[in-house]
Amino acid sequence: QVQLVESGGSLVQPGGSLRLSCATSGSILNIYAMGWYRQAPGKQRELVATITSGGGSYYADSVKGRFTISRDNAKNTVYLQMNSLKPEDTAVYYCNADVVGYYSDRQAYWGQGTQVTVSS
Repeated sequence: QVQLVESGGSLVQPGGSLRLSCATSGSILNIYAMGWYRQAPGKQRELVATITSGGGSYYADSVKGRFTISRDNAKNTVYLQMNSLKPEDTAVYYCNADVVGYYSDRQAYWGQGTQVTVSS
């Protein structure tokens, strides 16, 4: 069994910063890409950023220059540093990881989500 647990979501004022973390645990053989997605009320879930096991990253245009994704492979953890936050960044943020487990084939796992609210 593989589990992803996010943390770090909060209420923050426009222009502020937050750092999200997502720890992966369980019977893990290897983790490939990891990423962050978000879903605002009434909208579809959208990709925010991804990072490969080698550190290559991709960002949605809406967050380029403001958000930074990183990972610690030794800790099986991915981070999302969010700066210059805007009200439109308000959403539930979900962590995703492409994992091969000792007892499972390669598949994508999701965390439970963490709420980020940007408001004055």
